[in-house]
Amino acid sequence: MNNGLSPIILWFRRDLRLHDHFALEAASASGRPILPLFIYDDPVQELGAAPKFRLGLGLGVLAETIQSRGSRLIFRRGSALEALEAVIAETGATSVFWTRSYDPTSITRDTLIKSKLAERGIEARSFAGHLLFEPWEVATKAGQPFRVFTPMWRAVSGRDVATPRPEPRSLRPMSKWPRSDRLGDWHLDRKMNRGADVVRSFVKAGEAAALDRLDAFLRRISDYAGRRDSLDQAGTSDLSEYLSLGEISPRVIWHRVQNAARLGASGTDAFLRQLIWREFSYHLMYHTPHMLTDNWKPDWGQFPWETCTIAKSAVCWKQARTGVPIVDAGLRQMFVTGRMHNRARMIVASYLTKHLMVHWKIGMDWFAECLTDWDPAANAMGWQWVAGSGPDAAPFFRIFNPETQRERFDPKGTYLKQWIAEGSTSPTSTALAYFDAVPRSWGLKPSDSYPQPIVGLKEGRERALAAYESRKSPVRN
Repeated sequence: MNNGLSPIILWFRRDLRLHDHFALEAASASGRPILPLFIYDDPVQELGAAPKFRLGLGLGVLAETIQSRGSRLIFRRGSALEALEAVIAETGATSVFWTRSYDPTSITRDTLIKSKLAERGIEARSFAGHLLFEPWEVATKAGQPFRVFTPMWRAVSGRDVATPRPEPRSLRPMSKWPRSDRLGDWHLDRKMNRGADVVRSFVKAGEAAALDRLDAFLRRISDYAGRRDSLDQAGTSDLSEYLSLGEISPRVIWHRVQNAARLGASGTDAFLRQLIWREFSYHLMYHTPHMLTDNWKPDWGQFPWETCTIAKSAVCWKQARTGVPIVDAGLRQMFVTGRMHNRARMIVASYLTKHLMVHWKIGMDWFAECLTDWDPAANAMGWQWVAGSGPDAAPFFRIFNPETQRERFDPKGTYLKQWIAEGSTSPTSTALAYFDAVPRSWGLKPSDSYPQPIVGLKEGRERALAAYESRKSPVRN
């Protein structure tokens, strides 16, 4: 293959950054022209409203950043293979580089693309970069994938993580650019409807914003272990949306946190465990991809969850009108900001799958519609872990009591006041914003009476435990 100075197509996906970018670094080191490309293909089309909206914001910032470096981000829509073949034909590109994905749909697509391009003599290379460790590089002493988190944490926490690479000094531009769609013509915010304007005010997209967010977190990381579960304090990193879209490299976070530890910060191991928790979710998705659609534990197939998406319990939960304030507050935070505190995620997931006995897939799909930090692996594992059908070593009967959780993690009611408007004489702007963000068809107003609980907490717990015990009992004729 004689590449000469033919262009390299740099296919951006969930890696919207220029720092610590293996594929970009390899393309830059070649000395050849680089053609940055983003393709609106089926996986993008199928994204939920909030993730697609957030992707559009990230792409807009990336395009501006690339333009400031003297290059351009080209946008195309359609089948990824057909789009790549078209750009190759228009530009004479002989190589395509991209950052690896690990979900089964992407693996199937990328494998086909590599095969088809190879048949035409086109170099197609995928690179690491979305994770600290490739899923096939981490295994038990017996050579098997990990199925429990703590042993994986112990196995990788002491491993070397390569030093992050800086942004390349230059992006050699094309002498002649191919045509490009206009990002605005894609209307990636369309499914958000009127909620787009509400959520947009809570989003700071892009690589620079991600690095700023990391800097801000590192200044208070010593408080992380003690505050990470508090709903009424700013104790978390808020880096998940940036990691989801690859606007920041996990290696940069790892090394910056390690450096903070060397400088005397406490709480760093507690945070690094969360980075490895993210790795664990990808490890499971890669080795057991059925977890995205089916119970990770196969013996949970007959558990009597409600599966109707329009059942009253499921609808009230989605609309954040369950009558349990801490549950509704978490769901409203998600609808207004696109994110939800991690402790709240566990509370609302436990309430749906146990107190309401609604299938975890309904909750998982709703999060996939509403979260700007949606991540396929973390979303699926988190829901199954709470529901009892996933990799959690604890049994199903660990059921969060929402009222006890509120007393412990929001003792002064600060979180509730921030997100619940009904019944308040002076509701907060964030609580009122929920009613500006939801579909008009829901017919919700802040002057409405707050609803009565769908089910009593004691009643819901007992029903869930009875279902669990019945599942374990042998069938008798």
